[in-house]
Amino acid sequence: MTTALSAITRGFLLTGAASIAMAAAPNTPPPGPMPPADNQKLAHDIFRDIVEVRSVHDAGTQGVANVLVRYLKANGFSDSEINVVPETKFPKQVNVVVRLKGKGQGKPVMWICHMDVVDARKEDWSAGLDPYKFTEKDGYFYGRGTSDMKDEDAAVAAALIRLKKDKFVPGRDIIVAFTADEEVGLEQDGPQFLVTEKRPLVDAGLVMNPDGGSGEIADGKRLDFSIETVQKTYMTFKLETANRGGHSSEPRPDNAIYELANGLVKLSQYRFPYKTNATTRAYFQTIASSASGQRRSDLLAMSKLPVDVAAAARLAKDTATNAILHTTCVATMLNAGVQENALPSSAAATIQCRVFPGESVEQTRATLARVSGDPNIKVTLLEPVQEAKETVPDPKVIAQVIKVVHSMWPGVPVMPVMAAGASDSIFTRAAGMPSYGVGGGWWDINDIRAHGRDERDEQGNFYQTVEFTYRLMKELGNGA
Repeated sequence: MTTALSAITRGFLLTGAASIAMAAAPNTPPPGPMPPADNQKLAHDIFRDIVEVRSVHDAGTQGVANVLVRYLKANGFSDSEINVVPETKFPKQVNVVVRLKGKGQGKPVMWICHMDVVDARKEDWSAGLDPYKFTEKDGYFYGRGTSDMKDEDAAVAAALIRLKKDKFVPGRDIIVAFTADEEVGLEQDGPQFLVTEKRPLVDAGLVMNPDGGSGEIADGKRLDFSIETVQKTYMTFKLETANRGGHSSEPRPDNAIYELANGLVKLSQYRFPYKTNATTRAYFQTIASSASGQRRSDLLAMSKLPVDVAAAARLAKDTATNAILHTTCVATMLNAGVQENALPSSAAATIQCRVFPGESVEQTRATLARVSGDPNIKVTLLEPVQEAKETVPDPKVIAQVIKVVHSMWPGVPVMPVMAAGASDSIFTRAAGMPSYGVGGGWWDINDIRAHGRDERDEQGNFYQTVEFTYRLMKELGNGA
């Protein structure tokens, strides 16, 4: 065990340990308020134990579920308050649903937190680090899932246990669903299974997903805090052309590789129409306040309707902004030919699309077919799609989140955002539950390690996440 762990186990307040961590992480701003020492230790121990469980798709989530249930039961939750729910078709994918009973004043508020991780190999990580060993070093916690999202699993569990120990009775029930297989998704996805097969267990009037919005840091300064209210739809297509092939000594004009390549070049040059929605317009309005010159003018223009195409085109030069301005489709894989002396009888490309909410599978498929410009190129959807819906930001909910954010980090800008990536909120929104991506972590925009090598979470950041989650649960537990 490292010095940081020893300090906790001796009962030291982590405000002191966090200060030590800050000295080792100079580009990290000082953390906000911290939970009590006993809750810090509990959160730390949960975090450690679940990181050391390899909860990848093939292994399933039973191991993490067992750890969480053990801690919940050891800290006051009864069997009747905890439901362990294996998925019918995929029994290794186990969900845990725990409920803190309230006064029945409205439908519950629910947190959803996935327990699975993408896999990692020890040989790909730096010396002295093992993705499935919880390592404390230089003010950071290292391990697979430390930033996506076992940090939030531990924070949510510790915050809920603290409420239980406080004998807090919320106005409405607080549900936490620790779920399976977000990283693989769709049919095996935990929230998808729960909302379709176990709806009474998870029926909620409001959903919080910590695997969404959060705080951003650059150059040691807090920039802003985001609340995710919509995401783009994840679609994957195959573009394929085929012919009779032949001997390479007798080339023909109808070469499958050339035909496909010509279509891909056309696709690379195409731009889907620029669009906005309620979330992105509010986002552009908020970030315009800290911009200047042409960028400020363009952001303000994009906060209004109709869409200003010229302003959008200028903003789209930044890849992150481009991702939320319209649908994007990009070639990610190629496969063609079977032997060097044979003309290819087929050529195929995988096209990964992140589709602007409101655009259908068929609209996207038809656009790809039209843009490729060759009737011989067949466009096929590769896997089922859950089309994204927007949670139009509710001013009351947004105000409650802002209240808690500012109680932790006064004055930081807070704004709704559309995620270019995917999360489980797509399933709860499809089920008619207003869903917000709100996590308590602050992440350096120049050092994002989720899914990557040497994944880590700064220690002070983790503990302030625990405190933020506790405060948000109390605030939203009493209704919106």
